[in-house]
Amino acid sequence: MKKFLAPILAATITLSSATAFAGGPVIIDDETEVVPAKPTSSVGILPIILVTVALCAALCGGSNDDPQEEDPR
Repeated sequence: MKKFLAPILAATITLSSATAFAGGPVIIDDETEVVPAKPTSSVGILPIILVTVALCAALCGGSNDDPQEEDPR
């Protein structure tokens, strides 16, 4: 039985070692792309909306004057 198993084992090792080195060495490129950062001083739309609402509330509203009724005399 050992005489039958030895050639099969040798053939298996030979075929698997050939496929293990088939691709060759793997070279990893370490070059990274530099992306410029977005400036943090950009103004969004939310502060503009909040300032507009605050100005409108201060300048347009706030009047508690009741209309005076005229005397029917």
